[in-house]
Amino acid sequence: MVSFSLMQILENLLFATRWTILLSCIAFVCGGLVALMLLVLKIADFKGLTRVINGYIQVFQGTPLLTQLFLAYFGLAMLGFDTSAWFAATLALTLYTSAYLADIWYGCVKAVHQGQWEAAKTLALSFYEQLRYVIFPQAIRMAIPPTVGFMVQVVKGTALVSIIGFVELTRTGGMIANATYQPLLVYACVGAIYFCLCFPISMSARLLERKFHVSR
Repeated sequence: MVSFSLMQILENLLFATRWTILLSCIAFVCGGLVALMLLVLKIADFKGLTRVINGYIQVFQGTPLLTQLFLAYFGLAMLGFDTSAWFAATLALTLYTSAYLADIWYGCVKAVHQGQWEAAKTLALSFYEQLRYVIFPQAIRMAIPPTVGFMVQVVKGTALVSIIGFVELTRTGGMIANATYQPLLVYACVGAIYFCLCFPISMSARLLERKFHVSR
């Protein structure tokens, strides 16, 4: 048994937290870019493509993130790809995030009054100009609170990547717990760090929702 003081445990956990934050940011940014592309294609309503996008969203929303991680890590390896834990975790979290954000943002776009679309058409704007200058500015105001709120799910979702060997906060906590035989103390510290990461995001989402609701 290795002896660790509370400060040493916290120091090691905080060091690992940087990977949790980095993975969350990468997944959120990359997932947001994919979601934006899916959103535009879905709004454009290309024949047949909308069904494919809806299927994509339903698959990634209807299956556990853990299963998606296994498929990204072990599935790609069986197909002959040299897959690292970093790549598999980033890919799975990006696809997972994009499916939810595309759905959230599409709902916000649909919430824009139909009269706004008609008014944009009367100005002889192209489809993409309508989105850029009329629809998106209004939809963004509605989308910011749920988007910020979903960041909490992304941060908590990173805990699952420890299953495929990615060394982040949860994985580090498990290794320290095995070395010190102090699982209660270690995992209490892990939970406290996740709370410190997620609570400010949750409060920001609530404040933004209240702010934009009042402004409307």
